[in-house]
Amino acid sequence: MFKAILIEKHDDKQQATLKDIDESKLPEGDVTVRVDCSTLNYKDALAITGKGPVVRQFPMVPGIDLAGTVEHTTNDAFAPGDTVLLNGWGVGEAHWGGLAEKACLDSRWLIPLPAAFTPRQAMAIGTAGYTAMLSVMALEKQGITPEQGKILVTGASGGVGSYAIALLARLGYQVVASTGRPEEADYLQELGAVEVIDRATLSEPGRPLGKERWAGAIDSVGSHTLANVLASTCYSGSVAACGLAQGMDLPASVAPFILRGVTLVGVDSVMRPREDRLEAWRRLGELLAPEQLDAITRSITLDEAIEAADDLLSGRIRGRVVVTMT
Repeated sequence: MFKAILIEKHDDKQQATLKDIDESKLPEGDVTVRVDCSTLNYKDALAITGKGPVVRQFPMVPGIDLAGTVEHTTNDAFAPGDTVLLNGWGVGEAHWGGLAEKACLDSRWLIPLPAAFTPRQAMAIGTAGYTAMLSVMALEKQGITPEQGKILVTGASGGVGSYAIALLARLGYQVVASTGRPEEADYLQELGAVEVIDRATLSEPGRPLGKERWAGAIDSVGSHTLANVLASTCYSGSVAACGLAQGMDLPASVAPFILRGVTLVGVDSVMRPREDRLEAWRRLGELLAPEQLDAITRSITLDEAIEAADDLLSGRIRGRVVVTMT
């Protein structure tokens, strides 16, 4: 038996509870992992609360991230005792995920735990930090350098935003942080932001083209915010879009693209090729210090995760939440 958060649906009503589950109920996979830590992401919170159409089949164990130790495998890529890491691949949506003491997985979804991190540190980073690193890499690929000007980060108090600020500052960029929580200004400046702005200046319908303000941006919000970010991006600038906290719509104009040559780059972390994952985690190991992880993260136990999901969606949690199994 192992403990897990199980999401079930009865009479069109979805409910998440902490349960003891027999190992025979684990889904198919060629690697069984004893989970040391998982995380609570925005997508996990939507799944647990039922406030978003995340879960694609029931019953489902949520958790799009996990770090743990291989207990059994039929694949030569890993051996019992190996420490491994997983982000995405539809886990927690279509395949039982990491908010459990055990997981049975496809070995192709796993990468070795980077030597730079403990399981808890890797989960302190999780999909949020990994997505932030992919977004930074996307801006670099577009040729955006620190000398070109400031970089905007929206949703700055969240997990992706927090790590994006820390990574960009470490690389020498000047970062403007957009947040709806002005009381977090000191926290954002400690991460490396040189300026903090109110998200309200970006979240309402705006002009097709605004004053040029930043050379690039990392946006995890979408909707009107992303439209306004694009409208104020400098000539030849680039914006990496990686989230939809405000909405999936993009009520924007073509003006930034055809008048300023702005590039909009989509960043997917779920189905990313293995090579990109390994490179992103290698860079994270080079750029992040343990004290930064501590500043961004707090830990909870598995039996606290359901309640914390509501707090996350209500904006009462900043940074990252690690879920420990013991």
